[in-house]
Amino acid sequence: MTFERIMVVAAHPDDPEFGVGGTVARWTGEGSQVVYVVATNGDKGSSDPNVRPEDLARIRQEEQRAAARLLGVKEVVFLGYPDQGLEDTPELRKEIVRMIRLHRPDLLVTSDPYRRYIWHRDHRIIGQVALDAVFPYARDHLAYPDLLAQGHQPHKVREIWFWAAEDLNHRSDITATFDLKLAALRCHRSQVAHLDSPEGLAWLRQRYRDLAQGTEFELAEAFHRVETPA
Repeated sequence: MTFERIMVVAAHPDDPEFGVGGTVARWTGEGSQVVYVVATNGDKGSSDPNVRPEDLARIRQEEQRAAARLLGVKEVVFLGYPDQGLEDTPELRKEIVRMIRLHRPDLLVTSDPYRRYIWHRDHRIIGQVALDAVFPYARDHLAYPDLLAQGHQPHKVREIWFWAAEDLNHRSDITATFDLKLAALRCHRSQVAHLDSPEGLAWLRQRYRDLAQGTEFELAEAFHRVETPA
């Protein structure tokens, strides 16, 4: 399947690389345009008692931009919400709708909002907001008429893919792009330095080998894929 324009909507810096980085590398290598929309600034994602939240936010934005450049991502948009501070509000939904109407993706990729039990609340919230933004808000011209007045015409996203889903129905071959995914993850030094060890690297490779089970791929990222209704 071919997608000309793709939008990745994530809660935190580094979520795109964990969730879909290998597939993003393949898409951009095939000529697709990929845009990241990152909802929070990641200002709480550290166990270092000496780091200041404002410094951490700056570091994590720099890390995210570096990872995106490595994967060939066209643009990274930071919405600037505080880490652990996302809520399912009309304001956040409207921002995602505006991003969809502005960038007009064929495919939107985000975190699964329906994962049970232990799951970061920001991941759950952004997945739900992104899903609602895709259908029906971005599609319907009477939703957010002020966006229409600003020239943001309605747009129908063809498909939405959820990473970290428990109900997997689609797998993407990242055998040839796993090393790029790994290099992009390494850009997030504030988050994944512990993975850059023989044990950590072995764990990562096994994780994506397990997700490839039942396919002809060696390594895969896995999703719940939904085609949006007319």
